[in-house]
Amino acid sequence: MLPKNEYFGYKRQSHMEFIDYYKILELNKSATDADIKKAYRKLARKHHPDLNPNDAAAKAKFQQINEANEVLSDPEKRKKYDTYGKDWQHGEEYEKARQQQQRQYSTSGDQGYSSSTGGEDFSDYFESLFGGAGSRRGTRPKFRGQDIQAELQMSLRDAYTTHQQTIKVDKNIRLTIAAGVENGQTIKIPGHGGPGANGGPNGDLYLTFNITNDTKFKRDGNDLFATVEIDLYTALLGGELMVDTFDGKAKLTVKEETQNGTKVKLKGKGFPVYKKEGEFGDLYLTYQVKLPTNLTEEEKELFRKLANRK
Repeated sequence: MLPKNEYFGYKRQSHMEFIDYYKILELNKSATDADIKKAYRKLARKHHPDLNPNDAAAKAKFQQINEANEVLSDPEKRKKYDTYGKDWQHGEEYEKARQQQQRQYSTSGDQGYSSSTGGEDFSDYFESLFGGAGSRRGTRPKFRGQDIQAELQMSLRDAYTTHQQTIKVDKNIRLTIAAGVENGQTIKIPGHGGPGANGGPNGDLYLTFNITNDTKFKRDGNDLFATVEIDLYTALLGGELMVDTFDGKAKLTVKEETQNGTKVKLKGKGFPVYKKEGEFGDLYLTYQVKLPTNLTEEEKELFRKLANRK
């Protein structure tokens, strides 16, 4: 069993377990690329972890939706999946092994071999190669290792900067994580999955980010949103205001007679754009006018005079 720590969770995805990607995306096999894209966006939004906090079922569904989209949105992967089903990742190995075994039977004069599996399950055929005729002839095929699905938890502040992090999956893996990764985003790390068989290549590691937000900023893509309090006098008369941004402070000029709920944009003060160094989204601030309390009689009288001038 693979180790697990408080930052890193995972599960092995067995190639022998069939997952109907079309069913996951609520599509049939005749779906177009546009249909797949539309279905993915709809379901990913519905089951996104941000909208279903502490819902393990929604989280698992979200991961399946990402996996299904990755396969069906790629023409080559979809073709293999449609042809070989659950064994689509072994399609090329199957063809090579089948052709090689066919040549061996032809050379030996064995007439009992057919070029078609006749509906035989591809997985059964693969297994037969290890203990059957292919094995006896010393032609054991190479198979790639299993892919591993894993999760990495980090804070929103960690996701703001490019940084290195060491994770452990059978062995320590040191990764450079680019700034701007999103919650629920999955990346592939080639060759860091399960070991291959008979000298075959390792599988891949699919890493999904679980990003927690303990800041006052709300993130939407590359843009950030926050609320800023201003006092009544600044709202009425205008003035300067120091506000927090994600990585520091900025000075704003507040216009006279600023209304409650007014929004201002700070260009380039949002979140980094993933893998586009130097590019940032915007920061949107909403002014919340704070009414004065504990007024003196003199202050109250001034407000009465203003009210009577209407």
